[in-house]
Amino acid sequence: MKIILTEDVKNLGHKDDVVAVKSGYGRNFLIPQGKAKLATDGALKMLAEDIRQRAFKTEKIRKDADAIAEKLNGLTLTITAKAGASGKIFGSVTALQVANAIKEKGIEVDRRKIVFDDIKMLGSYTANINLFKEINAQVNIEVVAE
Repeated sequence: MKIILTEDVKNLGHKDDVVAVKSGYGRNFLIPQGKAKLATDGALKMLAEDIRQRAFKTEKIRKDADAIAEKLNGLTLTITAKAGASGKIFGSVTALQVANAIKEKGIEVDRRKIVFDDIKMLGSYTANINLFKEINAQVNIEVVAE
């Protein structure tokens, strides 16, 4: 029995793979659980069209991410924070503050894609921005006292 996987199945395949399984496994487990559907001619044509459209959308997202990464790499952001005499910040610098600083430069970045270590002192830091699967950008953060 040939089926199309609708999600990743361990030891069987990944989403959108067409695999051959024993009919009992497909009929009694994979299809009722929603993990697969029968590989009919119509379903295979729809799968091919979905893969083609997904590739087109993915390529567009990749190009946009490359353009944003070019603008972001090497960018230096200055964030002001209240700090004590020893240079320790009251609170910490958050991803939202970094996202707002990037937005002031004219670039829109989702705050959930910004990754950095805790910033609790004044100084220079580096943040990674995960724009797409393997496309990352690095920005420098200068934390100064108000």
